[in-house]
Amino acid sequence: MVIDKKETIIAYRCPSCGAGIMSMVGVFSLSGDMLRLKCDCGQSELTIQYTRDHDIRLYVPCLFCPSPHVFTVSDSVFFGRELFTLGCPYTGIDIVFVGGRGEVGLALTKSEEELRELLGDVTFDEINEVKKKHIADPEIFDIVNFVVRDLEEEGKISCRCEDGCGDYHVSVEEDRVTVSCTECGASRCFPINSTTTALSFLETDSIILT
Repeated sequence: MVIDKKETIIAYRCPSCGAGIMSMVGVFSLSGDMLRLKCDCGQSELTIQYTRDHDIRLYVPCLFCPSPHVFTVSDSVFFGRELFTLGCPYTGIDIVFVGGRGEVGLALTKSEEELRELLGDVTFDEINEVKKKHIADPEIFDIVNFVVRDLEEEGKISCRCEDGCGDYHVSVEEDRVTVSCTECGASRCFPINSTTTALSFLETDSIILT
């Protein structure tokens, strides 16, 4: 019996050093809790995991935003397209590339050329310095992101989407966290200015975005 292997190539650009990171992902490698694709510089990683509905959730580092973006795609799209890309919802710039090796390689090269034209003499170090001025303690993001993903899995986040359930993004700033739906634009801000207040966020049992 011949087993139809599900495999695809995924790539992202490290926000710290600017390197393009590419790796093959197979359906069997995702059978565990999650898969991490790390840059050799050790400063960034892309996380992939199956959801309870057997969709695939991606946590993608962003070149321009202080916290990673979260995307959810179907298994058929993730493994079945020659190429698809996902962009930063704020800049529109593609930050993750999935598909065939050749197609992903070309897309990654093209994105590098576009970034060089866009950034000019601005370096990745300069971009990261700006981002550091707006990012809260990483521990706070981890706590808040955990709660939001847990509530999302349990169907306890609602928004303006027709079925009341969209694709949710977490953005952490110096004194607040914003949970927003990337599909309908609904959002809600929570004041958080310390790890203590972030821990109190653990008691949240539902979120309604307006």
